[in-house]
Amino acid sequence: MMVSLALLLLGALAAVVAPRLVSRADWPEREPVVALWVWQCVVAAVLLSFALSMTFSAAAAWQFVRGHVFASAPHGVMEAYALGPNGPWSAVLAVILACGGLWTGAMLATEVHRAHVRRKRQRAELLVRSPLMPGEVPGSGPLVVLEAERPGAWWVPGAAPRLVVTTAALRRLKGRQLEAVLAHEQGHARARHDWLLHCSAALANGFPQIPVFAAFRAEMHRLVELAADDVASRRFGRLTIALALVELNEERGVFGPCPTPGAELPRRVNRLLTPAPRLTAARRLRLTAAAALVPVVPLLVAFVPGLRALG
Repeated sequence: MMVSLALLLLGALAAVVAPRLVSRADWPEREPVVALWVWQCVVAAVLLSFALSMTFSAAAAWQFVRGHVFASAPHGVMEAYALGPNGPWSAVLAVILACGGLWTGAMLATEVHRAHVRRKRQRAELLVRSPLMPGEVPGSGPLVVLEAERPGAWWVPGAAPRLVVTTAALRRLKGRQLEAVLAHEQGHARARHDWLLHCSAALANGFPQIPVFAAFRAEMHRLVELAADDVASRRFGRLTIALALVELNEERGVFGPCPTPGAELPRRVNRLLTPAPRLTAARRLRLTAAAALVPVVPLLVAFVPGLRALG
């Protein structure tokens, strides 16, 4: 039971402290891909801590679970975990954590279903607003042009992802700016950023009071855009993608003195125009390796008693 409580406290501590530590760092905007990896590792560690806590609580509460968990364990390992009678608390904790796991799965399924419905609606609207020409094959090209007075460009993910660009955007984008926008959206598609957004939304909607999940969703929305900006800037230059962002969003008032829902855009443009130096390759490697070790911590807490019994 002590291992289960230790894992529960570890997960709760990581859920509260990790967002504060990452938010104080000065490097995520300079290395958004590394920051995305760090956030995924932190959330994985939190979820793994709760899952292992549930497993050991269930093993302490019910003999048949204990038999399955330690079925192939050598002699003396199960005794090292002191899974004796612990009253009803083990069962209560196991049930609560199991319900949390089921709720997480349900929220993820709901989020994926909503995204699927949203994509179907978007594709149906595209067929209405941009009908196929005679002899044209559906999904034959990645680019769809819509007649519209407002400049816009967005990616419709799916089995046959499409980039939608309005005629107003084509009139405003000059030179290689359209190619930069296409590279930006392709960066989203290749990195499967839509799945990161689905998972973060499911966790934040399912557990809005847990700080790490709310911060995870907010940072995913911000960092995936920065990562896609970097993909486009490496091919076409920072000035090109910055000017494209300005041309697409200037009429929406996001660059005015009053804050708007797109207030992150001016920061993205400033970041492109006045780039901070990237971290060295050695530091990026250290951060990546350190983040990969974070989910190992709950595994160590879970397996140390058994390893001591074998040692």
